[in-house]
Amino acid sequence: MHRVSRKLHQFLEPNLQKTSFHYTDQLHHCKTIDRIKQTHAQIIIGGHKQDPFIAAKLIDKYSQLGGTNVEHARKVFDDLSERDVFCWNNVIKGYANMGPFAEALHVYNAMRLSGAAPNRYTYPFVLKACGAERDCLKGRIIHGNVVKCGLEFDLFVGNAFVAFYAKCKEIEASRKVFDEMLERDIVSWNSMMSGYIANGYVDEAVMLFCDMLRDDGIGFPDNATLVTVLPAFAEKADIHAGYWIHCYIVKTGMKLDPAVGCGLITLYSNCGYIRMAKAVFDQIPDRNVIVWSAIIRCYGMHGFAQEALSMFRQLVELGLHLDGIVFLSLLSACSHAGMHEEGWHLFQTMETYGVVKGEAHYACMVDLLGRAGNLEKAMELIQSMPIQPGKNVYGALLGASRIHKNIELAELAAEKLFVLDPNNAGRYVILAQMYEDEGRWKDAARLRKIIREKEIKKPIGYSSVELESGHKKFGVNDETHPLTTEIFETLVSLGRTMGKEAHTQCDAIM
Repeated sequence: MHRVSRKLHQFLEPNLQKTSFHYTDQLHHCKTIDRIKQTHAQIIIGGHKQDPFIAAKLIDKYSQLGGTNVEHARKVFDDLSERDVFCWNNVIKGYANMGPFAEALHVYNAMRLSGAAPNRYTYPFVLKACGAERDCLKGRIIHGNVVKCGLEFDLFVGNAFVAFYAKCKEIEASRKVFDEMLERDIVSWNSMMSGYIANGYVDEAVMLFCDMLRDDGIGFPDNATLVTVLPAFAEKADIHAGYWIHCYIVKTGMKLDPAVGCGLITLYSNCGYIRMAKAVFDQIPDRNVIVWSAIIRCYGMHGFAQEALSMFRQLVELGLHLDGIVFLSLLSACSHAGMHEEGWHLFQTMETYGVVKGEAHYACMVDLLGRAGNLEKAMELIQSMPIQPGKNVYGALLGASRIHKNIELAELAAEKLFVLDPNNAGRYVILAQMYEDEGRWKDAARLRKIIREKEIKKPIGYSSVELESGHKKFGVNDETHPLTTEIFETLVSLGRTMGKEAHTQCDAIM
């Protein structure tokens, strides 16, 4: 008992000879909350409670653990009589990473009022919090503060603004910041490409990637670059880009991690290269559930439902935690393959795997039942849903009603869709066409009149052709190309030539 008391006394005994570096080094090796609290107690007993250098490290360690530990970090900060910029930055960083995000902005405002000058490390944290809040107005105010203190051309701050404006869907402002940067690094390019893709500007992301490769000052794409840009090439089904990236990974010896591997699987899948997708899957050493979902989706979307189910069984045997995306891919595969019983069984057993059914799963099942012609059961499923049916569910019901020419169910589904998805012209057109098939011309005309009056426009369809200079898109009667006249004259000439050839062959046969 005496020995235990002596050890406790030694632990609590002040040791003023211990320097700030001793405690910060000790904090650096703390991995659990208990170890951090023990070191915190030593700091207090040792008389270093007011040391800003130690306090900054202590705030950072508490903040990294998140949850209620952020409150411990804030208490350390509040107890300081004097605070340097590192303490302010670490508190803002903690809130920006773990939330509440609004508190990061409050601390930033308090920092400025206190007279402490924010630096190049302050603003990336503040902008991250603004981006999480999607508060573009506050972000623009902060942009003004940055200009006033002369940090608008700083690399770190510039990268933060590129990401912030992209998160707020201000993609033009994001690109303006990017173009005006005096210096760019790989993070700058990755952030801009990621912003383009997140906002649906796939072509712009691809062009930016090509510009990056031509920039001698950047070097080579890194892992984050490939993870960012692969979804864009997958959406465009650009097989040449897929080959290039795959070869680049092999030649540079870059590790094929789950994120990059999943992107390659999706790209090959979208291009119809199933064997290549499976080869990539086999080469990934640490396959997570996202990678398995990608290969299951690959098999399912190309009609190989049995292979998709086989991969699912292997996944279950591995004991990985399943998610809703896996089941979505499986249900879609079963629906398109006409495997209605298998799909229904999977749907019924989702809860046993700890997966909650979402609206997308119900929409898949309505589609599956609709394809099988079991519209009555599909309607019963919708009525029994524990969540509110959305536009995907009623969209699947409308599509099934059209296939099986059930005008009553189509009207019911359309009535819901006109509220849930009022600007989707396709919903109105489907019902109008069904009315026309039934000879109900007045009803069809009424719907088409609504489309005109509400100025609801269908998305313009386009085709894409791959040329040496890249992909070119064009729509029906597209006259935007500078050689439009020559193109149409050539097409007319080809039509005449084909017509003459056809007549010649007919005459030969006769």
